[in-house]
Amino acid sequence: MEEYPASGSSSTLFGTATPPDVLTKKIDGFNERSSLLPRPGTRQNRKPHLSSLHAFLMYQPRPIPYLNKALPSNAKSLVVLLFLGINIFYSLFGIAFERTSMFSFADRLGALFAVNLPLLCLLAAKNQPIKKLTGYSYEALNIFHRRVGEMMCFLAVLHMLGMFFWWWDLLRPGFEFTLYDFIFNDLVLPGVGAFFSYELLYLTSLGSFRQRWYEIFLVSHVVLQLAAAIFLWFHYPTSRIWVGISLAIFCIDRLAYRLYLKSATMDATLEVMEDGQTAMLSANWAMPTTPRTRSIAAGWKPTDHVFLTLSSSSWCERLQAHPFTIASAAPNMMGPKPHAWLSLIIRAQDGFSKRLLDLALHQSTIQVRLDGPYGSPRALATLNGSDTAIVIAGGSGIAVAFPLVYALLDPYQNGDPHGTITGEQLGRAKRSVCLVWIVHSRSHVSWLPQERLDELKEWGLELVIPYPTADGGRPNVAEIVQDLVYQHDGTRSAVVVSGPDGMNRDVRNACSRLVREGLDVEVEVEKFGW
Repeated sequence: MEEYPASGSSSTLFGTATPPDVLTKKIDGFNERSSLLPRPGTRQNRKPHLSSLHAFLMYQPRPIPYLNKALPSNAKSLVVLLFLGINIFYSLFGIAFERTSMFSFADRLGALFAVNLPLLCLLAAKNQPIKKLTGYSYEALNIFHRRVGEMMCFLAVLHMLGMFFWWWDLLRPGFEFTLYDFIFNDLVLPGVGAFFSYELLYLTSLGSFRQRWYEIFLVSHVVLQLAAAIFLWFHYPTSRIWVGISLAIFCIDRLAYRLYLKSATMDATLEVMEDGQTAMLSANWAMPTTPRTRSIAAGWKPTDHVFLTLSSSSWCERLQAHPFTIASAAPNMMGPKPHAWLSLIIRAQDGFSKRLLDLALHQSTIQVRLDGPYGSPRALATLNGSDTAIVIAGGSGIAVAFPLVYALLDPYQNGDPHGTITGEQLGRAKRSVCLVWIVHSRSHVSWLPQERLDELKEWGLELVIPYPTADGGRPNVAEIVQDLVYQHDGTRSAVVVSGPDGMNRDVRNACSRLVREGLDVEVEVEKFGW
């Protein structure tokens, strides 16, 4: 048995809070010098053509050069292209490409814009029926929301250019209709307002803008969407049914669910973590035996997140809601007196998170409003359906990873509520569970209580913590994943990854290569940025 390179082999590296065996991964049969190629006799679990197709759909291309824009998996890209193709067909069908048909073409584009508006709002809604149909929560569908929005903004540009061409080519010379007369027409002027509202909405939704001015993005997204809908209502009477449906979706989601049905106010404690740059927000409460609420008070599932609002802050901050993944294990409802222990890991950057860290330095208790929970059970379901469960966490992605591995190994949730079988026996009987946690600094290991890590190890968890990236650079995550899958060759493997975009892509593509080789591997990406 050889030790795989990890964050350290003695307690002196991380201090007394981290015993040496937590930071060492011990895996029989291979080490860092093991071959990454399949061993002779590797069983091909799928037909070659099906494996190649599955691998192609799973693969995620590199970001677009110069733009540094991350691309989704090929499967999602094909869905987007299919949707765009349908809209292109409807925009061109039956249109005669003549100068006299410019008005009809521009009007068709405007109609397509209006018809897509309810879909745009539905994909943005936090409480949506699409989750029941597909199993995907709103954050997984957010990429489609953005692509629909981008397409609609492009339709708006073409619609405006087409109408101005129609004015220039027909109205101006034939009817002496000036530009002033055209723009300030009762129908055109609201259209100009709608156009600039939606284009400004697009600009404030760009990733670079969201990262720098997230609070402005939140406010502008609501204000501009409402303003644009009002302008569109008066600009295009035929669109009013679509505008009405969109406003209904918006109001039901924002007002009925998020501010009433799924909102809970509670007292929480704030603590500054060892690294001095991270705050831990914690709350606990007795669970209702017969939950009658859809809020966080009734519990949550692994990988769920909530929107956090500071109730006791200024009126401006009380209007803001920031998403955070729940870093604690989901409450166990099988006990006689179920209790919820909720923790949020908050990495201080700018804006809200920095203010929250400053607040934690001066006071230990605070009143908060939590909107949620939101999330999808897909990651846990994928791991539950496997023989080998591999969870990869990068930095604060441990907020996703820890609840998952806890749910997989917890005896109470695996048919042994009385604890008559040891966790390790239970884990081996059902599946192998491995957690790979990549941290930037040694102090980040303190984000998880030591007793929780020891408990998971006792239940059979294989824990891998490579050297901190600040000391040894970024580890080859793809290599680690491939070695773990090869070790359990012949079994069904499932990989869940949560971390930075680059790491997520490396893990996804490593799984794609394994699938191409014929191994039975599934991958789910839990992205913790919105």
